[in-house]
Amino acid sequence: MKIAATDVINLLHSADHATLATHSQQMPGYPYATVVPCIVGEAHRPIFLLSLLAEHTKNLLADGRCSLSVVQIDAGNVQTAARLSIVGDCERFEPTPELVARYLRYQPDAEQYLALDFVFLRMLPRRARFIGGVGHMGWLESEDWHGFAQVKLEDEADLLASLPTPLSGDVQLLGVDCYGIDCLVGGQRIRKAFASTATSGDEVCALALRALQAAHT
Repeated sequence: MKIAATDVINLLHSADHATLATHSQQMPGYPYATVVPCIVGEAHRPIFLLSLLAEHTKNLLADGRCSLSVVQIDAGNVQTAARLSIVGDCERFEPTPELVARYLRYQPDAEQYLALDFVFLRMLPRRARFIGGVGHMGWLESEDWHGFAQVKLEDEADLLASLPTPLSGDVQLLGVDCYGIDCLVGGQRIRKAFASTATSGDEVCALALRALQAAHT
């Protein structure tokens, strides 16, 4: 079954952590899985900030093949919850100032780690298995990621500056993309998906404003 890209993107953007599985260097041949904080970059790929001393980092620098598992946050029954498993390759990279700013909006406690031995890594998906419930499941390929609509980080920064300040201190806008917005409402992370995919900067701005207003209700 072919899965809609929006299902995958919106679930991925809604997660502030995920289970990362890497190839163990301590026990070769076995997977090593733990929960890690993460965000999604402008190309809708998972981004991690990990210590060079972390097992995951050592594993990934030796063998970048990995898997990431995301589960719908507010699901009461995991059997009916939306789930996503991504298989791909992880690489270390130097982030732009815009990406660092985006990461810290989503993970503000991570600012203290920037002065330590922490490095940025990004996951390049090869295949993804999405399960949206009984009878609703399918695969996405790496080529699908290249077709996802994107908002460049520089344009996102301009959008965030141009959008009105939230009417309530309980609402904090974290990020904007062509498929929805991410925000904190009363300290709780929520994803407000757009009804349709934005195809221009003006449309992203209009849909983001509408979604932001809806977050207040």
